[in-house]
Amino acid sequence: MAITEDAPPGADVRPAGQPPGRAGRRLSSPLVLTLVLLLAVLAQSPIRGLLGTPAMQSWMTVFVAVTVQALPFLVLGVLLSAGIAVFVPASFFARALPRRPALAVPVAGVAGAVLPGCECASVPVAGALVRRGVPPAAALAFLLSAPAINPVVLTATAVAFPGHPEMVLGRFLASLLVACAMGWLWQRLGRTDWLRPPAHGAHEGATRGEAFWGSVRHDIMHAGGFLVLGAMSAATLKAAVPAAWLGTAAGIPLVSVLALAVLAVVLSICSEADAFVAASLTQFSPTAKLVFLVVGPMIDLKLFAMQAGTFGRGFALRFAPATFALAVAGAVLTGAVLL
Repeated sequence: MAITEDAPPGADVRPAGQPPGRAGRRLSSPLVLTLVLLLAVLAQSPIRGLLGTPAMQSWMTVFVAVTVQALPFLVLGVLLSAGIAVFVPASFFARALPRRPALAVPVAGVAGAVLPGCECASVPVAGALVRRGVPPAAALAFLLSAPAINPVVLTATAVAFPGHPEMVLGRFLASLLVACAMGWLWQRLGRTDWLRPPAHGAHEGATRGEAFWGSVRHDIMHAGGFLVLGAMSAATLKAAVPAAWLGTAAGIPLVSVLALAVLAVVLSICSEADAFVAASLTQFSPTAKLVFLVVGPMIDLKLFAMQAGTFGRGFALRFAPATFALAVAGAVLTGAVLL
């Protein structure tokens, strides 16, 4: 039977062949919410018992501590990076950099020290630089250095490692060294057909205010989610993994370095927050923690996806492994000298 727009209220508008009452048996949102709340009430005693165990209390302590310490720096970095991405034209960077690529690479790397932002913001900014005519080698050096050596990240590192200024200096030097090395490596070995510059910016067509708040909302949700996952992972390592296992891994220098390097890639924590996660891994050596801090802002799972989407999958498949290897080597070398 066909359904007409002028069917009277209460009329049977079921499709032909559908038995009566099927539509009424579908679960609605209020019913689902009621069932969830009922289950929570019935299970409150087991949940309370689980939350009262020493392991769960340790987990919650680490999770809350990492999240509360890191969140202000995350919000500040998102606000500053959105402001720079929206209100500072990319042509400014093109005019400020030397015309010779070999000189533009270190200048672009150092420029990351004065431009706050996380790695989520550095990828579109680097894409805009390439689109405006900046040499790709310089844009890539900026992409790697800005999330790792800007003032917000270095301040967060100093707060996470009080009384250890060598960690701040080590992160700055190792990250800048790797960023410049990758820029020069691309200048020497990179090919134009490996790099697919983006055709347009992410917020073209919107007003500056709309673009700013759109960028803030996106980065808060995106980076905040990874912060929560990182804090949960750090808490799980502290509470669930036996201390003897972590001690064994941390006691073997090569294993500890590789373990935290891979962990930095998998956790994909925003650079404004990763120092607090690294500081919570007390079993590991300062050099292994430095590897975690250098690798994370340069290459992780979300960065690989963003780089592939911005510059092409062929670029990401070549750039990511080289960055990972150089970041580990640069952090180990710097740690051997400073830490």
